[in-house]
Amino acid sequence: MDKGYINVMEEMVATLVNFYMTGNEYQTFCKCKKCRNDMIALSLNNLPSHYVTTEEGRERIYDQLNTEENRMWINKRIINAIHIVGKYPKHDNTD
Repeated sequence: MDKGYINVMEEMVATLVNFYMTGNEYQTFCKCKKCRNDMIALSLNNLPSHYVTTEEGRERIYDQLNTEENRMWINKRIINAIHIVGKYPKHDNTD
C-alpha cells in the first residue's frame, strides 16, 4: 500500500479480469493492456469502491466481498464489461 490507501474492489476486479482473460471462454477477445484496462475501468464504474488504509482493513473488506452472492454480483458486472469492450474496443490495431 504505497499510497496509504487501496480500493479492495479494484484489486478484486483486476485479478478477476486477468483470470477470465486467460481462460478458454474469452480466448477470442482482445487481451491487450488497453482492452484489459478498459474492462477493469468499466467494471469498476458499475461497482462500489471499498477503500481501506490498513492491511487488516483490506482483509476484513475482502472477506466481506468474497461471499458467493457478492462474487456472483461482481462477476456479472465484469462479464458484462468484457463483452462491451470486446464488441467496442478502443485500442489501435497496433497494440
